[in-house]
Amino acid sequence: MYILYGGDFTRAPLVQWVLGEGKIEYELRKIDILNGEHCSATFLAINPAGLVPVLITPEGDALYEVAALMLYLADRHQLTDLAPQLTDPDRGLFLSTVFHIAADIQSEMKRFHFPHRFSLRREDNAGIQDLAKSLVLSRLNVMNTRLAKRGPYVLGTRFSLADFYLSFWVAYLDREAVCMHFPSIATLYDLVRSRPSAAPYLEETERMAETYAEMMKKKPGGVIT
Repeated sequence: MYILYGGDFTRAPLVQWVLGEGKIEYELRKIDILNGEHCSATFLAINPAGLVPVLITPEGDALYEVAALMLYLADRHQLTDLAPQLTDPDRGLFLSTVFHIAADIQSEMKRFHFPHRFSLRREDNAGIQDLAKSLVLSRLNVMNTRLAKRGPYVLGTRFSLADFYLSFWVAYLDREAVCMHFPSIATLYDLVRSRPSAAPYLEETERMAETYAEMMKKKPGGVIT
């Protein structure tokens, strides 16, 4: 059985969704990152990188990096409804999109939510957030253009985990503003959110985003260590 270390304000819902879609048995162990539990000696013994989520495989390996976890589960358990197989013509576009989200959207979302991790002076945090947000929006514009040409999903009429991955990050943004400026992304988000298996995770992510925004108002510059 798999063990998943996750919790609030983490990317664990992405992995939980894949596990749920595949009807794969797992145990969830929550890590309180607001109180720095991911930096504790106990957790660092599991994952020295201190990153959450972490997936412990049935063989006992500790895996991290959420895009890798989603792809690993989909490939290992042959979830071809979520990820095209190696010989599938759609595999290239699928991988290109997943890694674009991981490297160019997710990375800037980290800078936006945790600016204090990337600055030496507290007064620089707001500027880091502004730059990160502008970069996210520019990259969403690229995704919107691609979806407009081939959509409604990343792979045309075929749903994949890339669609859920992108929607997860949209849920952490000002969704009304994003959907107003990027109509093809708005269509994708509505389609993904209408899926019974995806709706609970996106609704919870929306709540987490609202909660985090309120916390940021009380503690500008970064809530999570």
